[in-house]
Amino acid sequence: MVSVNDDVRKASAEAERKLDDHFLLCRKREDVYRVIKAFAERGEWLSPEAKRYVKYLMKDFERHGANLTLNKREELDRLRTRIDELNMQYIQNLNEDSSFLLFSESELAGMPAEFIKGLKKDENGKLRVTLKSWHVSPVLDHCKVGATRKVVAGAHGQRCGKENLFILENLVRLRHKYARLLGYSNYSDYALESKMAKSSIKVFEFLEDISGSLTDLATEELNLLKDFKRKEEGDSPFGIEDLLYYMRRVEEQKFDLDLGIVKQYFPVKLVLSGVFKIFQDLFGLIFEEIEEAEVWHGMVRLFSVLDFTSRELLGYFYLDIFSRQGKYGHACVVALQNSYFSSNGNRQIPVALIMSQVQKQVDGEDGLLRFSEVVSLFHEFMHVVHHICNRATFSRFSGLRVDGDFVEIPGRMMENWCYQSLSLKLISGFHQDITKPIPIDMCRSLKKRRDSFSGLKLKQEILYCLIDQVIHSNDNIDIVELLKNLHPKVMLGLPLLEGTNPATCFPRLAIGYEAASYSCIWSEVFAADVFASKFQDDILSQHAGLQFRNKVLAPGGSKDPSEILSDYLGREPSIQAFIECKTRNSLI
Repeated sequence: MVSVNDDVRKASAEAERKLDDHFLLCRKREDVYRVIKAFAERGEWLSPEAKRYVKYLMKDFERHGANLTLNKREELDRLRTRIDELNMQYIQNLNEDSSFLLFSESELAGMPAEFIKGLKKDENGKLRVTLKSWHVSPVLDHCKVGATRKVVAGAHGQRCGKENLFILENLVRLRHKYARLLGYSNYSDYALESKMAKSSIKVFEFLEDISGSLTDLATEELNLLKDFKRKEEGDSPFGIEDLLYYMRRVEEQKFDLDLGIVKQYFPVKLVLSGVFKIFQDLFGLIFEEIEEAEVWHGMVRLFSVLDFTSRELLGYFYLDIFSRQGKYGHACVVALQNSYFSSNGNRQIPVALIMSQVQKQVDGEDGLLRFSEVVSLFHEFMHVVHHICNRATFSRFSGLRVDGDFVEIPGRMMENWCYQSLSLKLISGFHQDITKPIPIDMCRSLKKRRDSFSGLKLKQEILYCLIDQVIHSNDNIDIVELLKNLHPKVMLGLPLLEGTNPATCFPRLAIGYEAASYSCIWSEVFAADVFASKFQDDILSQHAGLQFRNKVLAPGGSKDPSEILSDYLGREPSIQAFIECKTRNSLI
């Protein structure tokens, strides 16, 4: 992911493949499974965490078929292989789709000059717009011509329609079969067993509660957009293809916010020092850079993390945030070494790596961060702190090895600091005079921009999550009919564009999030609850921060995440704070 040597990257990828194959074989070891099961049944001298560990070990084996007959295990392997092949084919079809549309310059009125300049022309001088997201999103955002937006949105929603619909139908059928071989009633039950939600019923209740609570807000937002379109385009009906364009137009009118100017207030070094200070003060930590550390690139830095009171060494992290050729392209945190306590009481020190692709400094000036990169830095750095502050006994529960719905909650919570004037002032300064922090009106506009049209945006996200959950918890669902009926119900009467099928071009349905698409909303909702309850009135409260470190971060995966959150909040988590936040900061 980070090596400057292409041969090392290739060798590493091959080594990782071999390790994955080996770990898969380990989880199928029936002899080891029998020993663990016999040990669990005796239940001798087990602490609550040890019992949880043994339970997870057994479940890992059982989810890979170790408790099945040889014939059933072989069938499971065949199903898994075919599912993986179809997953990749679905994604490959989208990646290889080379469809494009041709437009005259007048049909692309409103598009930025740089966008037009970057388009290829055909022999008749028409401009070629591909159906890749880097062309489609700008057109739906900026094109003034409603007919063009409709054609582009329609074509984008029809990509790989027949072939990917066939693949998805087969995928869902095979996933259900795979889950039933393992003893589950459907694939959703299998996928959700290791999540906080636990069951599809809980997911449906959650999505319906959020959707219902936002209906009034989303209706007002949609009416506002319809009025705006009526003024610009007359009485032509408002369609799903108009959402992004008119959201942007209303936002431009409601508040003046130039993200290019915002960027000038976030020099990299200043932001990093501010982030370090906030995290140190909140969570009782000390970050110390280790000079002349052995690293894989000259721009990489290594830090130790100490407890502020005891000066105990808690862990290390590498900071590799600047872009370079061949490096992994997204911001993320990797656990290089997990924490655990050995039988003699010694603790293995956790080590993490935080990486991103920030542009380097130019002509001796410090590089500048886009605001989205500032938010990402807060989010990812919370993952580092989560990993390092872990105090679980077993490596299996170390840091980021927590239930899928829970792992993003701390990071999503920490994003809130990017929208508070006090914390923004601590991490900002105009690049030509860093004594001048970001203006207060810009802070307010950033917050309003985050929550603008949140009702409609969430309704769209909920639609996809419902489709995902319905097809993975029921048999023989007609996906085309499901979308046709569900779309107007969720999207306040806006019909699906004729001939489109979002399920055929939605990668999360194919790989990585199948039956778990709701998880993104879940983490955002409960992160909002934690922030509103504990930090909103005092974002630098060390008392709340230390409690968060000790009660939420320290257990890792050693306790049930619902129990962790309830213990910290003093009650069960609620959606109310999230709904109030979205409604309070709405543009309506």
